[in-house]
Amino acid sequence: MSHAVAEAIPASSVVRIDRFDGHPDTVWVHSGSMARDIELQVYRAHSAGAPTLYLLNGAAGGDGGSSWVDRTDISDFFADKNVNVVVPRGGAASYYTDWLNDDPVLGRNKWSTFLGRELPPLLDRLLDASGANSVAGISMAGTSVLQLAIANPGVYRSVASYSGCARTSDPVGEMYVRSVVEARGGGSTTNMWGPPGSELWVANDPFVNAEKLRGTALYISSGTGAPGPYDVLGAPGIGNDYGALAQQLAIGAVIEATTDNCSHEMEHRLQQLNIPATYNFRPSGTHSWAYWQQDLHDSWSVIAPSLGLPAGTP
Repeated sequence: MSHAVAEAIPASSVVRIDRFDGHPDTVWVHSGSMARDIELQVYRAHSAGAPTLYLLNGAAGGDGGSSWVDRTDISDFFADKNVNVVVPRGGAASYYTDWLNDDPVLGRNKWSTFLGRELPPLLDRLLDASGANSVAGISMAGTSVLQLAIANPGVYRSVASYSGCARTSDPVGEMYVRSVVEARGGGSTTNMWGPPGSELWVANDPFVNAEKLRGTALYISSGTGAPGPYDVLGAPGIGNDYGALAQQLAIGAVIEATTDNCSHEMEHRLQQLNIPATYNFRPSGTHSWAYWQQDLHDSWSVIAPSLGLPAGTP
């Protein structure tokens, strides 16, 4: 009788920790699967035995100031919450997935292995954490977090997807994936999952594999793309920059309208499977950080109980 054997992962380890007053720790972890050091921004919990929340950035991977650390109030929001918060840096246009082949532009990407198998036990030891984990992500990572839970069963008690597109293997989903990996990142989706329509595209489609999300606490949100309360001069991330506002209203509106459609399709899929989830479909709002900050605040009522923390913490 044959038995499946888990693929051995080269040794991973914590390489260095940099501490600065008033800032999160910068923790460098060597990923055995990717053969490079990965930077993490880590907000430590107040006491030992606390759970861990992973916050994933979007298509920029946290570069250029497009990060949870730089664009939101996570330092203040989590200041009174006994939870470790980890923000990986890197993985631009990678979908935080395990790529089939190394890419000449985007390099070696084995993010599902790193985030789901290598990193949690290392950080549990480093932070003296409880082993209870949650993961949340925006935009590209709004897709990734759902698939990470599917690919790594039991690792994440809850998943929050903000403005993501769960479908990847249908024509619209494929187009969206290619726009991120190829048009924005300069990489090859063939190196990621093989030719479109192949087995790996389907295996990495959270819509198709939604049954495997059963038992995981889920939060899914999106806006319609119509101008909302944060799409005005003076709003966070815009200030008095007319150019930034114009870009947010144009590009951000189109992207958010697409992810809104995807999110509603995922809602219908989960309802067909009788898998419970919490949804927040806003009547307006573009693809931008101020809305994702609010999403994080709102989804805490789902994330906290899954980690054994009080949901009512302000």
